[in-house]
Amino acid sequence: MTAIPRVNTSTLRSAARYASAASSSCGSSSNLARIAPFARRTMITTTTSSTAGLRSRSLAPLSSVNPSPLVRMQKRSMFIQTESTPNEDSLKFLPGRQVMDSGTYEFLDTRSSMASPLAKKLFNIPGVVSVFYGPDFVTVSKDSEHQWSTLKPEIYSSIMEFFTAGHPLFTDPESATGSQDTVILDTDSEVVAMIKELLDTRVRPAIQEDGGDLEYRGFGEDTDGIVRVKLKGSCRGCDSSTVTLKSGIERMLKHYIPEVQGVEQILDPEEEIALDEFAKLESKLEKDRQKERDMGFSI
Repeated sequence: MTAIPRVNTSTLRSAARYASAASSSCGSSSNLARIAPFARRTMITTTTSSTAGLRSRSLAPLSSVNPSPLVRMQKRSMFIQTESTPNEDSLKFLPGRQVMDSGTYEFLDTRSSMASPLAKKLFNIPGVVSVFYGPDFVTVSKDSEHQWSTLKPEIYSSIMEFFTAGHPLFTDPESATGSQDTVILDTDSEVVAMIKELLDTRVRPAIQEDGGDLEYRGFGEDTDGIVRVKLKGSCRGCDSSTVTLKSGIERMLKHYIPEVQGVEQILDPEEEIALDEFAKLESKLEKDRQKERDMGFSI
């Protein structure tokens, strides 16, 4: 291989002088012959250095190229939708991915939320009173003193950080299956099996659309013919829950299964105490209003 001479500053200056002389001599052949080697050497040297630079850049390992912050942000971002429910104190959050493998799960206090890191994180937000996991959504319920405008940003952030980090939903993997209340057992009668099938295939999908669920608690087959269910999620404490039970669930079950005489909601002991205290407060307020009427005050 022929060595290409290196062109320095003095060489370029000499080439420039020869070029000037050539232009003044109207391009004589002798001057052009002198200039040509400098021009060739200069062009070849420049091209060689540029090619080497391109080679060095093209052969740079991919690991040395750091991804931009925007690329890292896109990999970790997710789009969370919200849907309103009939219960104004409950909101349905859809992270765009599966939440429960099967069944549903509900957390009603901080103690029960210890079974799930996400529920525990949501209960740390002031105002959150319950968390409910559905197949592809998370329903969060708040107390009446807090507004969604202040709670939603914190709930968004908690759900997004949890799912993008890829943490398990439960500390115990067996809890991920949720409730299995409508699974038909070998010991179930034909009537009970029909009730479970209707609740699971007809009633449950409609209730889950509103961010809630129901749990089958039994049927008085040999007694009163009452189907007992427990409402969960956004349906818990909702004003329209009675309408849902009587106009929806009860009417459908009685239509398909003549043995069903009615549907009744089962309450937890805490809920019964709360309702009893509320009834006492309403009774006291009504007595106070009646005293004011007797004294001539208009209300």
